[in-house]
Amino acid sequence: MSGLFITIEGPDGAGKTSVLDELYPRLQLTAKRAIVKTREPGGIPIAEKIRHVILDPGNDQMDDRTEALLYAAARRQHLVEKVWPALEADQIVLCDRFTDSSLAYQGAGRKIGIEEVAKLNEFAVEGTVPDVTLYLDIDSDTGLQRIMKNRTNQIDRLDSEGLQFHQRVRHAYLKLVDANPNRIIKIDARKRLDEVVRDCFYELLTRYPNYFQS
Repeated sequence: MSGLFITIEGPDGAGKTSVLDELYPRLQLTAKRAIVKTREPGGIPIAEKIRHVILDPGNDQMDDRTEALLYAAARRQHLVEKVWPALEADQIVLCDRFTDSSLAYQGAGRKIGIEEVAKLNEFAVEGTVPDVTLYLDIDSDTGLQRIMKNRTNQIDRLDSEGLQFHQRVRHAYLKLVDANPNRIIKIDARKRLDEVVRDCFYELLTRYPNYFQS
């Protein structure tokens, strides 16, 4: 499968969505082929419906393994309908979250176990791994402060978890960074938005000159 699969990861409050919204048009101006911007869970109608179920604060009785299974189901359908066709067409896919999120949030945050969640997702993705992952790193205290300040009317089930949950998530992400140095690029998300976008943009242009022109 050709194409370029880029994912953006990070704990809550790291500013992934804001960075993606700023990064995408900049990449469009320099890309040598079409770019598909998408997100997980979501990106297609079925996965968006699953997203609503997962993040609905009213579903506070959801079992942790049910949550992990729903993420994997949404991911599978998203790959089948959107990601794989784009990559097969030699396009660039820019995705907000992928399997690393499940390993960090359900594997570590929910204490299901990273290996267990990895096995579940392997069934869903059939070996699909991003070519590069931009990990936006921020400490849990600062991340939660940002959430409470900027998303007070949009708090979902994961946002409302306590500090220890978010600390476990970040620790798992940092372990993934250490274990995948050739794929995952750590970006300091404590900086101003324009600086974070600049750092992400530079990393992609430097690493993939065949896909982006400087």
